[in-house]
Amino acid sequence: MTRSARFSIFAVALVGMVLAMSGCNRLAARDQLNKGVDSYKAGKYEEAINHFQKATELDPSLPMAKSYLATALSQNIVPGLTTVENLKTANQAISIFQQILAKDPTDVNSIKQIAGIYFNIKKLDEAKEWQKKVLAVDPKDPEAAYTIGVIDWTKAHENKLQLLVPAGLNDDGEGNVKAPKKLMAQLKEENSALIEEGLQYLTQAVNNRPNYDDAMQYLNLIYRNKADMDYGDPKAVAADIATAKDWAAKAMGARKANEEKKDKGPGGITMDSSGNLK
Repeated sequence: MTRSARFSIFAVALVGMVLAMSGCNRLAARDQLNKGVDSYKAGKYEEAINHFQKATELDPSLPMAKSYLATALSQNIVPGLTTVENLKTANQAISIFQQILAKDPTDVNSIKQIAGIYFNIKKLDEAKEWQKKVLAVDPKDPEAAYTIGVIDWTKAHENKLQLLVPAGLNDDGEGNVKAPKKLMAQLKEENSALIEEGLQYLTQAVNNRPNYDDAMQYLNLIYRNKADMDYGDPKAVAADIATAKDWAAKAMGARKANEEKKDKGPGGITMDSSGNLK
């Protein structure tokens, strides 16, 4: 047998071995993926993370492995906690979701997940930016519009407290008509754009989901903030408060109807706006 013939046989055998190993890796990866899903459903997120990591290592091309890994990581993020470890987990999950988006920029689940993670670690500007990206892909998504409204109200409320509390005042929720005019003018300058945007997106959320009781409740809250913006116009303030109370009543009615509907329903597992099982 010539040298070239022996080399050809060796090359063919080597390719066969590589293909066989590759096939074994794919099977092992799918097994790890399935085990990860079982662990995730059981609420064992650390265990699920380990399985999903092994799956991605064994077969980087395995569909959904990265998404499942990032989702499991996001479940380990403690909302509101800004410790080094919590932020590390958050950034790791965001990085993996961004890898997914690099291949498919319209993967709305990954966009929602990133938005939810930023919200949980108190990076509200980034959370709002990513929720707007959700709406760019799905303009009728009610949760994205709602969350933008919540963020705007939160930031506006924080601005209000930062001005009222040092002055020895509490937010009365009725337009704060007794507060100094100079203070209210400053509040209007800081909050007008937030209130305007918040009203826009919360209204959009209710338009796209007519029974959205949480969005209605925040419309109640943000109209009370609008009353602050209308400081100096008693009629406008009164109209804002009346509208706020109307939304509060609608929220109560919608919540009651939603609870009754839920009680009559079959139940089961659903998914929230961040793509998490609940």
